Amino acid sequence: MTDQTYCDRLVQDTPFLTGHGRLSEQQVDRIILQLNRYYPQILTNKEAEKFRNPKASLRVRLCDLLSHLQRSGERDCQEFYRALYIHAQPLHSRLPSRHALQNSDCTELDSGSQSGELSNRGPMSFLAGLGLAVGLALLLYCYPPDPKGLPGTRRVLGFSPVIIDRHVSRYLLAFLADDLGGL
Repeated sequence: MTDQTYCDRLVQDTPFLTGHGRLSEQQVDRIILQLNRYYPQILTNKEAEKFRNPKASLRVRLCDLLSHLQRSGERDCQEFYRALYIHAQPLHSRLPSRHALQNSDCTELDSGSQSGELSNRGPMSFLAGLGLAVGLALLLYCYPPDPKGLPGTRRVLGFSPVIIDRHVSRYLLAFLADDLGGL
């Protein structure tokens, strides 16, 4: 199920999309207009007029559109999903094919969803790290290292802003700026 094509997904989602009250007439019109205006090779003007005909019921027009896209090919189905996402995002997130993809053990989807998650270590871990960084900065500010004792210390401290956040690095660089001329 992880290598499902957009056409397969559209076949799976068609009963859901054509259900009563899922898509409004305005949303269907916007999707048709996007497929016609931005991608005229997907829907010609004549086809768009046919699918936007107010004399036919919304369900019939939507069924005709979905079957036309399934016959057209993979790229057309993909563009339909893009238009559906733009114009009906809440409905797009509830599609059966999306739930099937999310429930599968596909590592590509899992790694993508975890990249935006925050750490669950809690605020005490953050405060402990912040306290350590502030304490180290104050220690270096109040008791500067003896340049004669450890000559490589200044070089290590000069590269430490690369590791430490850029806000802290400004203060470390300002502290070291006056003594770097002697190296």
